[in-house]
Amino acid sequence: MGKGTKPEAKLSQWDALSLESLKTQGWTDEELITRVLEGNLPKDDSKFKFDYAGLAALAAEQAETFTQAVRDGYQIKYNTIRGIHSWILIVFGLEAELVLESGAEAVIASLSEEEASRLESVLSFGWTLNLQENDASAAEGKQLYKIVPVQG
Repeated sequence: MGKGTKPEAKLSQWDALSLESLKTQGWTDEELITRVLEGNLPKDDSKFKFDYAGLAALAAEQAETFTQAVRDGYQIKYNTIRGIHSWILIVFGLEAELVLESGAEAVIASLSEEEASRLESVLSFGWTLNLQENDASAAEGKQLYKIVPVQG
């Protein structure tokens, strides 16, 4: 996937979060695809309490889309501020800052360039990822990014 290109597969935010949760199991892409298609899925004890039935239904109904999402990545159809925050937690294991002030909603996270690129590729239309200038608090090799709704 080239820089700035969006994957063709589109997933709902919940399916994307469910898929990312399963990716933490350490399975290969092929194992993950097979397990979801067979319904051979673990019980989720995280705070999200994922029920993977929706993901299994998607895989059964749209096998090509599901397989493409696992192998080549995906774009989320519609993000919410809390969904972006949860995605960063599940995928990168980072507790990002959530700003819920009306008119100034944002998610702020310290990300590597690779993490920022991956996040940018999944964000739905209407969201933008902005690098924050000169942030001394960012960890080694990471920079501070702010994810905000596009102002129309």
